[in-house]
Parts: sequence; C-alpha cells; structure tokens
Amino acid sequence: MKTGIIVIIVLVLLGFFGCSKYNGMATKDEAVNKAWGNVETQYQRRADLVDNLVNTVKGSANFEQETLTKVIEARSKASSVQINPGELTPEKVAQFQQAQGELSGALSRLLVTVEKYPELRTTEQFQTLMAQLEGTENRIAVSRNDFNGAVNDFNSTIRTFPNNLIAGVAGFSARGYFKAAEGAETAPKVQF
Repeated sequence: MKTGIIVIIVLVLLGFFGCSKYNGMATKDEAVNKAWGNVETQYQRRADLVDNLVNTVKGSANFEQETLTKVIEARSKASSVQINPGELTPEKVAQFQQAQGELSGALSRLLVTVEKYPELRTTEQFQTLMAQLEGTENRIAVSRNDFNGAVNDFNSTIRTFPNNLIAGVAGFSARGYFKAAEGAETAPKVQF
C-alpha cells in the first residue's frame, strides 16, 4: 500500500514537473512568434513606404523607368514571401531574408539613381520619405535582433536536458535565425 502511494506521488510530481517545463517552452515559443510578427510588421512598413517613394520619384520628369520597375517588382516579390510563425525553419527564414534583400538592393539602386536629380532630392516629400525609410531600416534591424534573441532563448531551452525530452514528445523544434546577407563580411569600397 505504501509503495502504491509513493508511486502515485512520484507520478504526480513528474506530471507537475513536465507540465511546468512544457508551459515554459510554450511561453518561449509564443515569444518567438511575437518577435516574428514584429519583424514582419517592420518589413511591411518598409514595403508601404516604398510605394510612396516610388510615386514621389515618378513625379520627377524623365526618371529612369527601368529602375522604378525593378523596385516595384522587388517589393512585390518581397511581399509575396509569407511564413507561418510555426514554420520558422532556417531554410524558410533564409528564403524570406533573400526576398527582403532583393528589395534592399533595388532600393539602393534607386537611391543611387536619384543622385542625378538634385531637384527631386530637395523636395520636402522626398526628404520626409527618406527619413522615414532610414528610421524603418533601423526598426527592422532592432526587430531582427529581438527575433534572434527570442529564437536563441527558445532553442537553448528545448536543447537542454531534461527539456529536450519534453520538447521531443511535445513536438517543439529549433527555429531559424536571421543571418548576415551573403557578402556582408566584405566592406564596400568607397572611391571619390
């Protein structure tokens, strides 16, 4: 009889322990989902600003249409890549990051082209949009760092013992990080 009571007590304690660990992992999983939502929000803000920027630039006579077309196409492609927060595998995050990188490259080419149009650069609307775009790029960097911090916390939790046992049974798997864009390790050369 005493053995049966001891077994029941041990099982109840293990159940509470397992529930506690599972709940902790679920909370960290939701933190990753929230951080991903913040990343998507900032990228959406940038995509919305790009439309305004393109329309402002279109207003300038004789602007290179090919450059604008590439920006619009890159924005469309970047907006089409959607990832469910539950599927944040390293491959999916890399796919999202690549699409966003193409938009960044197209924007850079647009801004270089704008240098040829001093009257456009001096308009108040263009300057305001550029300031908002710069602020948005900073917000994106902060959101990506916050996301990587949440992923680090989550991945560390599910990989440690005994959490890894519970994570395996509960179906929690590691999430992907944002990584530096390819070629980012090489500093750009500036020539005057």
